[in-house]
Amino acid sequence: MIEYIVGLGAWSWVIAGAILLALELAVPGAFLMWLGLAAVLVGAITFLVDWSWQAQGIAFAVLATASVPLWRRLARNVDPQIESPMLNRRTEALVGRVFTLEKPVVDGVGTVRIDDTIWRVMCAANIPAGGRVKVIRADGANLAVEPSA
Repeated sequence: MIEYIVGLGAWSWVIAGAILLALELAVPGAFLMWLGLAAVLVGAITFLVDWSWQAQGIAFAVLATASVPLWRRLARNVDPQIESPMLNRRTEALVGRVFTLEKPVVDGVGTVRIDDTIWRVMCAANIPAGGRVKVIRADGANLAVEPSA
């Protein structure tokens, strides 16, 4: 088996790099990607330079060791761009909006319909059904409201 791999020459590094890059798709984390790129780079150099397998192994070790800290340094400087800042924080997007009560607020609890969902609202004041309320805070699945003018 070793003779077969050595017989492939530079292609063995390219194949190993492709396998590592494919594994990166299955196990995300951007770690195997850099090892795969190091292997592909060693393969590319091996096409140009005829060097021993020991030198190739050392070159791979050096490139792999250098690429991971370099990636971590570059990744730290990138600010994530958030397309939808309220994604998975639906209740926070409701703060400041005004809605009409579906059921009256009695003893501090009532309901309001927002789109196709009925939300439980809490308010210190009793408000009749049909009254307008403004959301002041989101607390899990409950909305804290106050009477709106």
